[in-house]
Amino acid sequence: MTLSPRLPFFVYGTLRPGEPNHDRFLRGRTLAEEPARLVGAHLYDGPGYPYAVDEPGAAGTVRGELVTARPEEYPALLAALDRLEEYAPGDARNLYERIAREVIRTADATAVRAWVYVAAPSVAARLRARGTLLDGGDWATRAG
Repeated sequence: MTLSPRLPFFVYGTLRPGEPNHDRFLRGRTLAEEPARLVGAHLYDGPGYPYAVDEPGAAGTVRGELVTARPEEYPALLAALDRLEEYAPGDARNLYERIAREVIRTADATAVRAWVYVAAPSVAARLRARGTLLDGGDWATRAG
């Protein structure tokens, strides 16, 4: 088994500050949490949580935070987030895939490579066909 690189995480839904999973998974485990955006993706509403659909080259943008884990917390945090997102490498039943993508830090427009949990291919196809697109790409500003 190959080891995953220790990349920061781009979070855009229930792991953002003020959302239900932030304190549960991230409080005390991070060095930094900075506003960022994922360009070339669209955000869709899910059943209580969002899905980013990776669309490289598309005009869409998803807003969120770039989270840098404390080094001593990284292995446990990566495992916890994979469990939360029900992600297992190579599993055809995944709802999300964890991919390495460049995100843009809002403060200085620096591109940073980060882990992003995006809709798995079958989920993405279903969302493109009949999902609810969240205008503006920001889960924090959704209605409801």
